[in-house]
Amino acid sequence: MKDSVKIASQLRGLSYKDNKAEIVTFTSELQVSNGETLNITASSFSGESQAKESLITDVFKQYVQEKGMSPEIINIDGIGSFLIGSSYDKANKTGLNRKEKSQNILTDKVSVVTGGAQGFGEGIVRSLSDAGSLVFIADLNLDGAKKLAEELNREKGYTTAFAVSVNVCDEESVAKMVEEIVSIAGGIDVFISNAGVLKAGSVKEMSLKDFDFVTSVDYTGYFICTKFVSRLMAHQNKFAEDYLTDIIQINSKSGLEGSNKNSAYAGAKFGGLGLTQSFALELITDNIKVNSICPGNFLDGPLWSDPDRGLFVQYLNTGKVPGARTLADVRAFYEAKVPMKRGCTTEDVMKAVTYIVDQSYETGQAVPVTGGQLMLK
Repeated sequence: MKDSVKIASQLRGLSYKDNKAEIVTFTSELQVSNGETLNITASSFSGESQAKESLITDVFKQYVQEKGMSPEIINIDGIGSFLIGSSYDKANKTGLNRKEKSQNILTDKVSVVTGGAQGFGEGIVRSLSDAGSLVFIADLNLDGAKKLAEELNREKGYTTAFAVSVNVCDEESVAKMVEEIVSIAGGIDVFISNAGVLKAGSVKEMSLKDFDFVTSVDYTGYFICTKFVSRLMAHQNKFAEDYLTDIIQINSKSGLEGSNKNSAYAGAKFGGLGLTQSFALELITDNIKVNSICPGNFLDGPLWSDPDRGLFVQYLNTGKVPGARTLADVRAFYEAKVPMKRGCTTEDVMKAVTYIVDQSYETGQAVPVTGGQLMLK
């Protein structure tokens, strides 16, 4: 049987200085099919995320030829090309199996978070960075993503995050996002489909434009991202029988029960769970797990607390909360609905993310994180 080796740039060799990545010495570790680790060191790279593959590719080609392996460049439709080496040794199946040596399953994973520049997404990005992941902050708000990446890289003293532009509703944009990530990191281990929007309103009054906007981002965007990311992951996992990658949708408790005067959002989230179950059935043959997380209300995030467009304001203005006269009244109303008497936090969601990635015997699930507000039957 063929085992495989993939060029996956470990960017821990990047030093972060003066708001730009500057590579004095770049080191990449490749674990090959016989369990041996190859260290490739290159010098004189500079510039923001310009750890290009040319020198690494040349060294890698020489290495695999010496070892009797056959290097080849594979093309992934709609994404681009990258190099793998195929070994004909029988031995260990460890070519792509990057199991964590630390206690955190997310350490050294290449992770992507859409809508990662703000809100729940920002919190997830920060937590992944703290866990030791190389994180790609994928957002339509590229300036916000760059600002967050620069902050995290400055704090860590090495490159832990990259900003990448994406419009999840546009196939070409998503394909370019995946191609850019592959060119830098060589692949994706954990893809978190978090980008989402919400517009509340009565079904009797909501415009089709607003309904389509919510559905396009929250439902169709999840489909488009999974389409292109799964193509990449299928190639990554082709020769690694025991290595699993993850696609995780950040859904909502509104995907598990209806939401008054919030039909566009709830409908898109209900549909998202149907996609998750269907994707999971199809993609497990490619060693890709697909699951959803259904958080309760993130009351401290901008979705709820934004002073102009947040849900506290929207729900107050639409009269969704009977008798509410202030934003504090609206918040108290929603806190009272939760048995644990508080909103959901990023930490709560990250525990679910860690569980999903660590659990090798589960796919197609909707994991509630609601403080007891919603209990599965």
